[in-house]
Amino acid sequence: MRENRARRVENYGRDAGACARNRGMTHFLAIDGGGTTTTCVVADEKSVLATATASASNINRVGEEKARTALHAAMREACASAGVDPKTVLRTCAGVAGGGRNEIRDKVKGIVSEVAGGEIQVVGDMVIGLEAAFPGAPGVIVIAGTGSIAFGRNKRGETWRAGGWGYAVSDEGSGYWIGRTAVRFALRARDEGHDTELLSEVMHAFGVREFEELVRGVNRPSTDFAAIAPAVIALAEKDDFARGVLSFAAKELAALGEIVIRHIWGTEQHVPVATAGGVFRNSSVMRELFYNELRALWPEITAIAEVVEPVQGALYLARNG
Repeated sequence: MRENRARRVENYGRDAGACARNRGMTHFLAIDGGGTTTTCVVADEKSVLATATASASNINRVGEEKARTALHAAMREACASAGVDPKTVLRTCAGVAGGGRNEIRDKVKGIVSEVAGGEIQVVGDMVIGLEAAFPGAPGVIVIAGTGSIAFGRNKRGETWRAGGWGYAVSDEGSGYWIGRTAVRFALRARDEGHDTELLSEVMHAFGVREFEELVRGVNRPSTDFAAIAPAVIALAEKDDFARGVLSFAAKELAALGEIVIRHIWGTEQHVPVATAGGVFRNSSVMRELFYNELRALWPEITAIAEVVEPVQGALYLARNG
């Protein structure tokens, strides 16, 4: 009891000290509200003070209440760690899927305002991805996480997007798409009489032992195919069928990137291209396949090796108003 009380006193003293140091400073919140995780950064004009993560906050996927819970948790934890009162924050920028649509933007802005004070800006996730890679500069970002999209801006400030129209009809090359395509490839291989490690991995990822149980499970409307993408990505290092899934995904993502480039760049111009999202972050194979496919479509690209963190783009926008 005495030890717990001492720890509480120590923590209180640490938080109080942080609050005292931060009093009078200008603070910003940056949020990346993804389909798998939510990231919140608290920063001043020069430095990041704290970062926190929570569960998914994509309203289209998890609904408004779960999105609210995740956003509030990430914001409050980050602010508490930084010793910053969220009501004193000067400006918040949140990047979310669908953030360009009035309905989503207004909902997210309302949720964020329940915790944060100051000015609140809500933009699409592709916007913060682009700013993270090329702050205020031209370039193309191709994002492959739970969903996918390509977005670009040229030297004249003109923008174009491709893909990102939802998992049911689009999101090519995303984690959801990879999971669903892996199931298709595994089932076709079984039809052809091949005993593949991909099918075994798919069944293991879904937690089933019998083939019929797998068939029933993957045909349910609520099936989360994105959940098995990490297993497929890991298997691609040694299994031809799994690598075939990633090759297919790379072609689809490269096609999205090429559409953006073709619409706003001249034919002889070099175009810087960056990637973001868990699919790229977790697979060097995927990054290599993607850039090779894109170069085949548009040779004049400059590939950015580092996978960017979109929350940094939200921070750029928050700081620069």
